[in-house]
Amino acid sequence: MVPGHEIAGIVSKVGSKVTRYKMGDRVGVGCFVDSCRSCKSCEEGLEQFCEKGMSGTYNGLEQDGKTPTQGGYSTQIVVDENYVLRIPANLPLDKAAPLLCAGITLYSPLHHWNAGPGKKVGIIGLGGLGHMGVKIASAMGAEVTVLSHSLKKQEDGKRMGAKYFYATSDAATFEKLAGYFDLIICTVSAGLDWNQYLNLLNRDGTMCVVGIPDQAVPVMAFPLVMKRRSLAGSLIGGIKETQEMLDFCSKHNISCDIELIPIQKVNEAYERVVKSDVRYRFVIDIASL
Repeated sequence: MVPGHEIAGIVSKVGSKVTRYKMGDRVGVGCFVDSCRSCKSCEEGLEQFCEKGMSGTYNGLEQDGKTPTQGGYSTQIVVDENYVLRIPANLPLDKAAPLLCAGITLYSPLHHWNAGPGKKVGIIGLGGLGHMGVKIASAMGAEVTVLSHSLKKQEDGKRMGAKYFYATSDAATFEKLAGYFDLIICTVSAGLDWNQYLNLLNRDGTMCVVGIPDQAVPVMAFPLVMKRRSLAGSLIGGIKETQEMLDFCSKHNISCDIELIPIQKVNEAYERVVKSDVRYRFVIDIASL
């Protein structure tokens, strides 16, 4: 298996029938490289929800159901032009690469639930996903609050556009912010008491999960029914929406906070990710391969 699904680079060659791109173009490849193209989701530009199963960029299968897909920890990758994104000129390739997963993972729910002026958005966790949520929601005009275990990243959160920053290790946070938010996006995969956070939503508010815990999370009905709240989930975005996200980030000069590393340090980087010792995304320079 060759992993990697946040890929940015330069087109080095095109097939004879390619019309969308030419040699020298700055492009990206995200979390999938194909889908059935004929189901309702695909026809609506929501290929991530392909009813026959999208082809993940790595450790998946092409649409023939047999050929393994290989990812971007490589000197080259071959992708159908319909599943390639155009990276705007003002976005550095290294800082744009994580937008193809982290960026769209946050942009899609923020866009779907209409984050913008007059909306109060809470972002749980200021990590590789959460920091993009802060930047994008702020650029959309929403009031952004970071909900983090401690205050140690408060300065970063404020720099990225958060108006408020609260420590969830302080029980007073949940009392002070009860019924406050229109939208909360949970970006962490650690086990949390979702019921506590549901109580922070106002009437008709939504909590959207994009971080995926490895165990079931108990949810009580009471926090939902008392204020017609919703608990939802979201998965990356389709090709059209991902390009929309890249163009939005270009307009607002948004990119990921990264550490660029050579491939030789990938194991060290993995160990640091496990320890949450990265601000906020590692990017591998494949020129070092």
